[in-house]
Amino acid sequence: MHGPVSAGWLLVALCAVTGGYCLLRMRSTVEEQRRAAGGEALMGFGMAAMAVPAAAVTPPRWAWLVYTLVFGAAAVRALWAARAGACHLHHLVGALAMVYMAAVMAVAPGGGHGGTGLPLVTGALLVYFAGYVVWAGARLMPVPDAVGTGVRAGGVTGWGDRPELARACRLSMGIGMFAMLLTV
Repeated sequence: MHGPVSAGWLLVALCAVTGGYCLLRMRSTVEEQRRAAGGEALMGFGMAAMAVPAAAVTPPRWAWLVYTLVFGAAAVRALWAARAGACHLHHLVGALAMVYMAAVMAVAPGGGHGGTGLPLVTGALLVYFAGYVVWAGARLMPVPDAVGTGVRAGGVTGWGDRPELARACRLSMGIGMFAMLLTV
């Protein structure tokens, strides 16, 4: 990642913590939530790895090709999941953005950070993720308790089933993706 080293490490931390929480969400009792959390954990940890500042580590060119393949597979999986509902299209866009950034880095001079992407693609992705961040932030409003009891309708929820934390996780990843796209 280009830019100040401290900002790069903050982005690494944000994405790694988000990926870690998504691993916790995989303990949910709802299968669809577990599946979504697994894909989001992959995105979070992948973003953390890709955001490591160039001053710390410059990965070899083959590492970017591996990222391209991994996130290409994630994009195919998201495309398959999108058959069941449009809510999976965001995962598809995120995976394709990761493929794009990894491909840009793979062809960059020196085989690492500092590539220059296609301005039109980068701009379109920036607009998408800026809009997503605003939308996700607006959805982060608190969920009301059932009759003021402190318990959500349907019973007590575990850490993996807290909708506001899942939304915060997605918001964090959207912010991280926007920041990473600014450096492409």
